Amino acid sequence: MISIITDSDSSIPVEMAKKYGIGLVPISIQFGEDIYDACTEIDDKQVFARIDKEDRLPTTAAPSPGKFSKAFQDAIEKDKADTIVCFCVSGEVSATYSAAKLAAEEFSSKVQIEVIDTRSLTMAQGYMVLAAAEAAKRNENIEQVLAAATATGKRAHVYGALNTLKYLSMSGRVSHLAAGMAGMLNIKPILSVQNGKLDLLEKIRTRKKSWSRVIELAQQDVGDKKVENMCILHVTAEEEAVEFEEMLRKSIDCPAVMPLVSLNPGLSIHTGAGLVGVSFVVAD
Repeated sequence: MISIITDSDSSIPVEMAKKYGIGLVPISIQFGEDIYDACTEIDDKQVFARIDKEDRLPTTAAPSPGKFSKAFQDAIEKDKADTIVCFCVSGEVSATYSAAKLAAEEFSSKVQIEVIDTRSLTMAQGYMVLAAAEAAKRNENIEQVLAAATATGKRAHVYGALNTLKYLSMSGRVSHLAAGMAGMLNIKPILSVQNGKLDLLEKIRTRKKSWSRVIELAQQDVGDKKVENMCILHVTAEEEAVEFEEMLRKSIDCPAVMPLVSLNPGLSIHTGAGLVGVSFVVAD
């Protein structure tokens, strides 16, 4: 029995994780003395309500080795796992991979544990995890499970349009002056995963133009191929996400079902409220 585990920076919704039997290990979100597990104890809406009230960002922390140890133990006891694959958010942005590797050492005499640095994040990481879970359900061996995840990762893409630079300014990633000027000029930066990080890709003026540019970038990646999986990403912006989906469907032959997926605390505090984007996997 192969069990699949990942962290909450994969953006996989809790219900989706349950459906596929995926263990979710939460990133920690800390406001002063208050510490919460992302997704299970605090969500994007609650995070930004508190940020806006207190006018400060929380800090984030990778899951402790103890949290991974518990997830591994649960997989052994509840799922009767003899092999565990743990997919972690990129080591470029978090110590999650290191924590999982440390926890895995405790179980070296009990089960085989493979800890993977996905070099990715949000649903680009999530789709790797889902591909592995589907392969495991087909009773494929560990090599096939890892191959399915790797192949999916190579074909996964993420683009998002920020609504504001306010939160990047609060984090110190851009200056208050730059954020203010961007606000005056109505600049909506576009993000993508590059070299294992969620980085600024372009700066576009107005929300609708930034959405159009995200769609253009997605079209370039899809080309004449089919889309295997696709979801709409957002941060406390469900109505905007639905509007964006309508625009996207006019330009790309999308899957019939595209979930609306919250980016999740741990990632969302770095992008800010109002982000809308897309993550997808292009078929071979």
